Amino acid sequence: MYDGNTLCCRHTDWKSIGFSPRAIETLATVDFIAAEDTRVTLKLLNHFGVKKPLVSYFEHNKRDHGEKILARLEAGESCALVSDAGMPAISDPGELLVAQCAERGIPVLVVPGPSAVVSALAISGLPTGRFTFEGFLSVNKKSRRDHLEEVKTERRTMVFYEAPHKLYATLRDMLDVWGDRRIAIVRELTKIHEEVVRTTLAKAVKRSKDDPFKGEIVLVIEGASAPEAAIYTLEEAVALAQEKLEQGLTPSEAAKQAAGESGLAKRDIYRAILHQGESKGYGDHEG
Repeated sequence: MYDGNTLCCRHTDWKSIGFSPRAIETLATVDFIAAEDTRVTLKLLNHFGVKKPLVSYFEHNKRDHGEKILARLEAGESCALVSDAGMPAISDPGELLVAQCAERGIPVLVVPGPSAVVSALAISGLPTGRFTFEGFLSVNKKSRRDHLEEVKTERRTMVFYEAPHKLYATLRDMLDVWGDRRIAIVRELTKIHEEVVRTTLAKAVKRSKDDPFKGEIVLVIEGASAPEAAIYTLEEAVALAQEKLEQGLTPSEAAKQAAGESGLAKRDIYRAILHQGESKGYGDHEG
């Protein structure tokens, strides 16, 4: 059933919420399992009475071990890819392996499990209709701040992953670059000690310094506010129309464009530029 396939399977807090029947079946059916940490996955297998060969596959060995996994898949074996906590291939080992399978025409199936991105969004209390996932920020201060500057004007809700030992520095940089915004700090999703703290960046910085958060953390932050529309006086709108007249537009066309940019009525701008134009010897018919 799974011959030649790489299957993604997410390890979560199975003792408290259970594990899907499909995930258990997948682990029991494949020929071998690629695990981010074989010790962690062995506990999972023992809990369900599954005995399968394990190979390690994580960030620092993914190129060497990935080639070995691909060779076994091309030879007809099947494999399940398991990560310690996150969804495989989403800011977790597996992105490269899935891409390599796609390049070589090896079918890939996904065994769905809880997703920290979507789960955190759902309980954040922030807008969820449109969002952007930004993954982990760099540990390098300059790279981290460059990333934050890049998304400073992003109006969609933003989701980041963060490690507890980096949280204070990250929140402090977010506050410095963006100013105060609403944020939901979601930790230990789907686990026994799940917690959601809905607050602001300013308060979160203080809290994370005085009482550091522990566990796996997702940050959900509101996007930038829409820029305020420019407020034009009639005099300024007429000056704008005059610039367009100098570019070769007729008074009617200039008034129409100036009205669109200023939010003022076209007829008022049109009459004003016609009045100014009487001494210059041009005219136009509004329409």
